[in-house]
Formats: sequence, structure tokens, C-alpha cells
Amino acid sequence: MRYRLRGARFASAIAALITALQLSAIPTASQAEAYKALRTADGKPDLNGIWQALNTANWDVQEHAARPGQVVALGAVGAVPAGLGVVEGGEIPYLPAAAAQKKENFEKRLTADPEIKCYLPGVPRATYMPYPFQIVQTPKFILMAYEYAGATRTIYMDKAPASPADSWMGHSVARWEGDTLVVDVTSLNDQTWFDRAGNFHSDALHVVERYTPLSPDALLYEVTIEDPKVFSRPWKMSMPLYRRLEKNAQLLEFKCVEFVEELMYGHLRKQPSK
Repeated sequence: MRYRLRGARFASAIAALITALQLSAIPTASQAEAYKALRTADGKPDLNGIWQALNTANWDVQEHAARPGQVVALGAVGAVPAGLGVVEGGEIPYLPAAAAQKKENFEKRLTADPEIKCYLPGVPRATYMPYPFQIVQTPKFILMAYEYAGATRTIYMDKAPASPADSWMGHSVARWEGDTLVVDVTSLNDQTWFDRAGNFHSDALHVVERYTPLSPDALLYEVTIEDPKVFSRPWKMSMPLYRRLEKNAQLLEFKCVEFVEELMYGHLRKQPSK
């Protein structure tokens, strides 16, 4: 029994050490300050390139264990990988009624998740889906193009027009704070989720993104979420984004609309007469 206890304690110590090392590897804004980013012709940090998050946030932004998928026939292919989470403090501060809605979303996620239906992903989810996205930077505008569903958004750096209406990708206006691009995103509709676990928001969502160069091939992505209809206070997520370094790296087509036509409209098909 003594040896078993020692073995269990050793395993627990190793697990704690691994977790500590993983957490210590997550970059911070202070670490980013030591790096002086390359400049564009107008003297601003150069964020041009194709980037991608390497984490499990699209499955669940909070810390989570691996779990089986809902379609048994898919086996391990449909399973959810474990993740440390990207939410600062670990917990999302839901209001009581919103917490109940999140639980219902999770239970119905196989059909309720907007990603299942190829809807545009919204902000910030578009950033950490398991697909690359591209930043194209000019002095007056920054274009972000996402491989998933061909989503795009224009970020205004100067004289932004008023938002005509709420939309899937919102209305983005940005400014530079030193080497950090700060993007204020408003006019988002209530049709998107933060992940496949059912974390959601209302049409009152206000997002502030921060993109800070860490090295020539990495950015620190920080995002503050505010939604008084759903959350008791603002909360934050953070993660590194990595440059795709393959030769001739480019966004490829992922027009998933044709993949979901049967799911969404199959029940409307006219049945042949007998």
C-alpha cells in the first residue's frame, strides 16, 4: 500500500509539473514588449501574413477533459481533445439564466451549434477555429480573411462609417497602441457561439481584440468580452497565434455551405408520387 501511495503521489506531482510548464509557456503582454516588430512602409508593426491558433478553444474555451463525440459511429474521429482553456481565471461569469441556457446549448450542440450549419463564425471565434486566416494590412484598412466559410471583415483605421446593422462579423474599428493593434468590435448579432460547447452571447456583445507581435512568427491575441445581458462582468481570453510557414502558404477554399444543404433543407425535398 505504501508503494501505491508513493506512486500515486509521484504521478500527481508529475501532472502538476507538466501543467505548470504548459501555463508558463503561455506568452504575456510584458513578454511581447521586449520584441520590436518589423515595420510596414508607414512605420506600423507588420502583421501581414497567414496565421492560425493551435489550441482546443473551438471545442471549448474553458478547461476541459477529453470526451467522446455525440455520434458513436464516428468513434475517435468525433471525440473532443482535452484542453487547458483560454479563459483568464478559468470561469465564464454567466448570469443565472444565461448559465442555464449554456447548459441547454451544450446538450443540443449536435444540431444547435452555428458551425454545424456553416453560419459565419463571428468574432472572436473566427480567430481560433482550426483553420488559418490571413491579415492584409494597409494604412487605412486591415482585411482579415478566414478560410472557414470564406468569412471576411474589414477593419477601419480611419474615418469609419457608422454600422448599418448588426451582422455575423460585426463592425470593426481599430487603433494602434504602441505595437499593439486594438480592434473595437460592435454590432454583432446574437447568432454565433464562442465554441462547440455552447458558450454564447446576446446582441449586446462588445468585443475588444488586441494583437501584439511576440516574434516574427507569433502574435499574442487577447480579447475582452462584455455582454451585460449574459455575463455579470467583462471577462478575457488570450492565446498565441502562429504564422504558417509552409512554402507558398495560402488560404484554400472551404465553402461548407454545400456540405450542409441536406442537413438544413433535406426535409423540404419533394417526395416522388407513387
